[in-house]
Amino acid sequence: MSKVACHILIVDDEEDILTAGRLLLKQHFASVKTTSDPYQIPAILSEQSIDAVLLDMNYSAGATSSKEGLHWLKQIKLLNPDVTVILMTAYGDIELAVRALKEGASDFVLKPWKNEKLVAILKAACQQRQEEQTPHRSKAPAGTVYHYGEFIGSSPAMQRVYQTIDKVAATDANVLILGENGTGKELAARALHQNSRRVGHAFEKVDLGAVSETLFESELFGHAKGAFTDAREERTGRMETANGGTLFLDEIGNLSLALQAKLLTVLQSRQVIKIGTNKPRPIDIRLICATNMPLYDMVRQGTFRQDLLYRINTVEIKLPPLRERREDIKLLADHFLAVYRQKYNRPNLSMNTQTLHRLTAYHWPGNVRELDHAMERAVILCDGDELHQGDFYFAPGMSENGTRQTEHQTTNQLTEGDYTLDALEKMMVQKVLVKHAGNITHAAKELGITRTALYRRIEKHGL
Repeated sequence: MSKVACHILIVDDEEDILTAGRLLLKQHFASVKTTSDPYQIPAILSEQSIDAVLLDMNYSAGATSSKEGLHWLKQIKLLNPDVTVILMTAYGDIELAVRALKEGASDFVLKPWKNEKLVAILKAACQQRQEEQTPHRSKAPAGTVYHYGEFIGSSPAMQRVYQTIDKVAATDANVLILGENGTGKELAARALHQNSRRVGHAFEKVDLGAVSETLFESELFGHAKGAFTDAREERTGRMETANGGTLFLDEIGNLSLALQAKLLTVLQSRQVIKIGTNKPRPIDIRLICATNMPLYDMVRQGTFRQDLLYRINTVEIKLPPLRERREDIKLLADHFLAVYRQKYNRPNLSMNTQTLHRLTAYHWPGNVRELDHAMERAVILCDGDELHQGDFYFAPGMSENGTRQTEHQTTNQLTEGDYTLDALEKMMVQKVLVKHAGNITHAAKELGITRTALYRRIEKHGL
């Protein structure tokens, strides 16, 4: 049996787990390193080439909170963002799993593990890592699933995106990535970084839509201890942290004019000044920005600075919405189905032709992200071994025959008996989510509620 050219590190405080893991995995992978002390992780990662870490979530006796595992997950990602981390615990907690995945984990397994499943997860993780390290796939046969980094798609629209990334990545040109929510703007930014000369340095992402005006300067530029009331210690800003690497500013269209001016000043001078100090610090960054907002219209309306737009868009990359590359929907659906078959132990689950046709005809306002979530939900809720149309939720906005509904048709789907507060609330939440293509921030703002309140209503109505 040939071994996968992948180097594994197992971190667990139980020697029995380490021994079992080493005996199992050394049959399948090039090397397996183990340690019972998580404080050895930095030394091991610096001394050896590690592709994947199998990380326990709890180390203190009797601990079940998994805070230690999340801490070491963050540390590993800081030390080497490219290392794949798979978390393991004896305690099944879906909320914890979701949090871990959001913070950079690739998967989440319960102990005692099933040998075949653990090996399959690690093999898939190693394969994905190898694909990310060699993202180019020139001369791909017609009909082949085209992987570029984490992108999947062989449509002409995506081929143009890959070609642009190839040309631009090797330069230090500022890049503006445009596209609707869920089209993969962050994937494009990471592909640019992975193929640049800065790949050995930090990739720092800042979601400007989630940074308040009062914290903007502290987040990006940093602050000195005592600079303001809550500044109990010195903080290094994201721009300085990204020095030598790539700074990715997501949702840049959300910045106010005042904050746009401050950002422009720093980009022009290539220096940052921490709040509470007068000492400028030089920065060397590659800037990538992204937005789903119409910046050129905003310039004409006076809500976005033209000089800032010129500064950030030396090159533009426009990501197509999923409805404009429908030939990729089957590739993506098959990929997500394979992922969730494995994740939820549904090896015999398949999808019939009628369901695939419906997925292809749907307008996907939330794009690839919506398709991903829809496939996961369908796999979880499906009763048999075949996915049917009824296992999917299709948002209003397009009729069953694939034609777009008018606003009048969409808003009059309630029957007279449906005029309850709950039914009306559900209808309004659906309508606003569709209008803003799934953007929670914008939808919550239009509804006049907080993001948290909107999430509660989405969960309440099964959306």
